[in-house]
Amino acid sequence: MIDWDRIAPALWQATLETTYMVGVSMVLAVLLGIPLGVLLLLTAPDGLTPRRVVHQVLGAFVNVGRSVPFIVLLVLVAPVTRLVTGTTIGSTATIVPLTIAAVPFFARLVEASLREVAPGKVEAARSMGASTGQIVRVVLLPEARPGLVAAATVTLVALISYSAMAGAIGGGGLGDFAIRHGYQRFDTGVTVAVVVVLLVMVQMLQSAGDRLARRLAHR
Repeated sequence: MIDWDRIAPALWQATLETTYMVGVSMVLAVLLGIPLGVLLLLTAPDGLTPRRVVHQVLGAFVNVGRSVPFIVLLVLVAPVTRLVTGTTIGSTATIVPLTIAAVPFFARLVEASLREVAPGKVEAARSMGASTGQIVRVVLLPEARPGLVAAATVTLVALISYSAMAGAIGGGGLGDFAIRHGYQRFDTGVTVAVVVVLLVMVQMLQSAGDRLARRLAHR
């Protein structure tokens, strides 16, 4: 039997840590990923301001960032994490690799969402003399809002998964809690409880994101 009087407060604290890590990382991913996604679109060969070298460099960065497994990335960026936070363990330290993983992932989804905007609307804005910046602000981003919300939702779910993996090296949150209180103590009930909490978080976020995306699409 699970000693809920002992486990419940610690489980709640781990849930708050996961929420903190994922929330801050997602905010940073949006702030950095949207401009990066816009640049990927604009500098593409068929973009509004083609820049082959710039596009290749940005594309390489995004592809490398998306291809490295997160558990490996945790180790690779440990020096950067220590430089920024002064440590490589704990929930605050985990924000660094989470953000590094999320930015290229989200940026590529942003680029894909922007490509879904009808070319005719972009051409109409250009024919009216709109600058590239105006087209991005007035046409591309507003028209792509449903796709951007869906992209943010997918990224959030991925971040929850990544944050759980970070528990393997003392990253804090639900993953760390499951390892210390479940796996290492051979307590399957605790592990199942963590899985249930993670499933609830994912379902709530996915449902909320889907509803918002549908509402924006129908406006």
